[in-house]
Amino acid sequence: MSSNTYSEFIRSRFSPRAFLPDPVPAEVIKQVLIDAQSAPSNSNTQPWIVHLFGGDEVTKLSEALLKQFDSKGPTPDFTTDYGDGVHKKRSQELGAKMYGMLGVERDDKEGRIEFIRENLRFFGAPNAAMLFIPALGDRMRAAFDQGTFVENFLLSLRAHGYDGIPQGMPSLVAPAVREHLGLSDDYQMVTGIAFGKADKDDHMYKVGPGRAPLSEMVTVHGIDDLDLD
Repeated sequence: MSSNTYSEFIRSRFSPRAFLPDPVPAEVIKQVLIDAQSAPSNSNTQPWIVHLFGGDEVTKLSEALLKQFDSKGPTPDFTTDYGDGVHKKRSQELGAKMYGMLGVERDDKEGRIEFIRENLRFFGAPNAAMLFIPALGDRMRAAFDQGTFVENFLLSLRAHGYDGIPQGMPSLVAPAVREHLGLSDDYQMVTGIAFGKADKDDHMYKVGPGRAPLSEMVTVHGIDDLDLD
């Protein structure tokens, strides 16, 4: 694969919010896991604990998450505070775009809550993965390592003709996920992944969040001819 083709492939990955019901074949899931497992990790610790769901088990998990969300609201393992700067602004801009596509007004509290509940239904995806971090120090390195695993997972799905969306929302009801699986509090949750075939006919099929310019992210030292504009 040429460098241009590979760059195009990476940028073709997106986070669908609508899926077809057809499950991902077991042999594809196995290859995706093998590809994800090749991710780098600090001192080869490989701190990713993965629980996979398909069929009726996806529905059972969703019901457990919705039950906690409806009765107790968010109870995340980690903070969801984006501060008051540019990071919060980017999150708000994406939210405004999605709610706008749904026709949900800013003051429509019920409409916004229903969209959260759709997250916890995994946007209709036939498969889901819940990922946990074991008790390793302050878990920061483990969280980074899990991110490399998740990116490999998503890119491998794409390479096999499937799509996935990393979801922070299931982690907001992490106690319900642990209770459903019989896990101890030692296992904390950052993200889940809903995956399958994206539904191209749904109006929420592909939300283009956009990306900040490189010059907003990168400070260059000693590379005089690197233009980030």
